[in-house]
Amino acid sequence: MAKAKNGEVRSSFPLSFWEVAGASAVVSGFVLGLLGVYLTMSASDYSFLKRPRTLQDLQILRDHLEGYTIDYTLQVLVGYSMVYIFMQTFMIPGTIFMSLLAGALFGVLKGTALAVFAATAGASSCYFLSKMIGRPIVFSLWPDKLKFFQAQVAKRRQRLLNYMLFLRVTPTLPNTFINFASPIVDVPYHTFFLATVIGLIPTAYVTVRAGLALGELQSVGDLYDFHSIAALFFIGVISVTPTLMGKGAS
Repeated sequence: MAKAKNGEVRSSFPLSFWEVAGASAVVSGFVLGLLGVYLTMSASDYSFLKRPRTLQDLQILRDHLEGYTIDYTLQVLVGYSMVYIFMQTFMIPGTIFMSLLAGALFGVLKGTALAVFAATAGASSCYFLSKMIGRPIVFSLWPDKLKFFQAQVAKRRQRLLNYMLFLRVTPTLPNTFINFASPIVDVPYHTFFLATVIGLIPTAYVTVRAGLALGELQSVGDLYDFHSIAALFFIGVISVTPTLMGKGAS
């Protein structure tokens, strides 16, 4: 317990009861959804279903899921989407493996569409969760990054979509931080949404395409060769050019 200046005693825990209840409801929704998927599948050994941490884990998961994808396409799609969205919402590492899995199971076009949908839905879920409970967390975890991001957003308010697109296609700031900090620095949701949908397509395409040759990958570093990185950087420069030109004209 902490004592405020006016003598009122306040809890040192940064979240209120209703904020914790809201976050718990989100988690419960994901758990119930995954449970529903599990109950509609045939009786079998599902011990292989775990979050992949290495390429070897991912290859094992791919080998087991290929057959289920044919017989239980809808369940696999729903289960995949809910796991991806859950990981994005709560900033759990490993979504790059999920994008690779989308390519291995569904091909380039369907896999890219699925990965972009799940990543955008997860980013949106993270955005609204942060809007509800994120302020004390983001100030605690990333105080310096937050100050930088807030200053850049304020400076580029007139062409904010271009700047957000630039952030999505370049590694200037981590995507998890962008998802969580955007509502705190007053990035409008429609701008956040458009930048996410459009900006994630190039990276998702590169990653999903690599999933087709999953067995040939030796490390995650093999995903991005010089040409892929150069192309992503070029797209980022194009997206931010209108912002720079507008600033120069003013």
